[in-house]
Amino acid sequence: MTATTSHSLNALVVEDDKTLNRLLVDQLRRLGFETRGVVSRATALEMLEEFEPSLIVLDIRLPDTEEVEFIGELCEICPIVVLTAYGSIDQAVKAVKAGASEYLIKPASPQSIELAVNRALITAALRRSAVFWQAQARPLKVPNMVGVSKQYNVLRQTIELVAPADTTVLIEGESGVGKELVAEAIHELSPRADAPFVAVDCCTLHENLFESELFGHERGAFTGADRRKDGLIEVAEKGTVFLDEIGEIIPTMQAKLLRVLETGIFRRLGGTKDFQANVRFVAATNSSLKGLVEEGKFRPDLFYRLSTFTIDVPPLRERRGDIEPIARHFLATRKFMRNFEKDFSVQALKALAGYAWPGNVRELRNVVERAVLLSGNLRTIQQGHISLPEDADRSGPKVELSFDHEPTLEELRENYLIQLLETHQGNRREVARVLGVSERNTYRLIKKLGRQKKVGATFLP
Repeated sequence: MTATTSHSLNALVVEDDKTLNRLLVDQLRRLGFETRGVVSRATALEMLEEFEPSLIVLDIRLPDTEEVEFIGELCEICPIVVLTAYGSIDQAVKAVKAGASEYLIKPASPQSIELAVNRALITAALRRSAVFWQAQARPLKVPNMVGVSKQYNVLRQTIELVAPADTTVLIEGESGVGKELVAEAIHELSPRADAPFVAVDCCTLHENLFESELFGHERGAFTGADRRKDGLIEVAEKGTVFLDEIGEIIPTMQAKLLRVLETGIFRRLGGTKDFQANVRFVAATNSSLKGLVEEGKFRPDLFYRLSTFTIDVPPLRERRGDIEPIARHFLATRKFMRNFEKDFSVQALKALAGYAWPGNVRELRNVVERAVLLSGNLRTIQQGHISLPEDADRSGPKVELSFDHEPTLEELRENYLIQLLETHQGNRREVARVLGVSERNTYRLIKKLGRQKKVGATFLP
């Protein structure tokens, strides 16, 4: 779904900079919106009495209001894309909590605005769809996925939200986190579930082979092509094509893939006939596509097309509550079982929970496999059966505090907080997670520390 292909879409721009207001109105009109622009909260409310927008682009700081509460008044009407020159982490959090769908900092490029607009509309449509399915009392369950953590539940809900739609999905995450499993779950929960799920490993195929695998080839297209071959797009007819490690494809193939995504049309290698692709594309990457775009290694238009809806799969070290259930799931898998059930000792589970898992779920699976083999006929897997690198960091970053005197409790707290902020590069969310308190309380602690130690410029947003 894109703004350019939607019908009967209205947009309202609320921006007090008249020049920028006019530019935004013109861009949204080019995207297919019937667009109107106003310069204040009061004129926006007047306009809403006679004009029903499908989307609002809003500057938070207006002549008659600077409060994010205005977002709350508008978000019940339609999705809100916030555009402001006064960005901060704290303000972004407040805007999202108030109901904003997207948050952009001026100056924002036309491409980023278009991407934000499309995301806002797609997310709104998916939420409406989710409400419908919930009303049908048909709760969805993600197949073959295990977890109990908050991060896992957010991931599961996101999968359930996007699966019924037919939009392209980009899955981001470190190697081994289970991106293909997420793609399979999206497929299994989609209307295409009865058709094939076909995976393509983009990093193992050179140009001609990639094109032949994806699009197919005609007889004589290249040396050794002694017969016509259907490509994976044809094999996956009515199903899902999963493009793993999409960041690895070369520029010439990026252009051909973009054509398929934009038009749905492709040709076999060496052929002249056009075919219509009836598949859903899901892509994955363990690198930053945005970073590759900035380096000139990835087409920005393909990036915007792929990232219409993005799912971020967190690494295992950030959801330690999932380590035990995932390990038990692997232990119960028939591939590992003998003639009796096995279990982990308390010490073995502690060893698993205390390790940083740089290889993520894939590494955990391998460790469980080895533990099953090493434990032989024993019913209980002991800590000694858990093979982890001897020099590995088993508990994440180490914290060491040193003083030239016996510190007070307040000094211990202050120095511990400073070291956490340095370790996590000022990431308040991560510091809050380590401390086991809310982000709001963490902010108060940092603010107090800033007043006492004058470190606010480094760590305060």
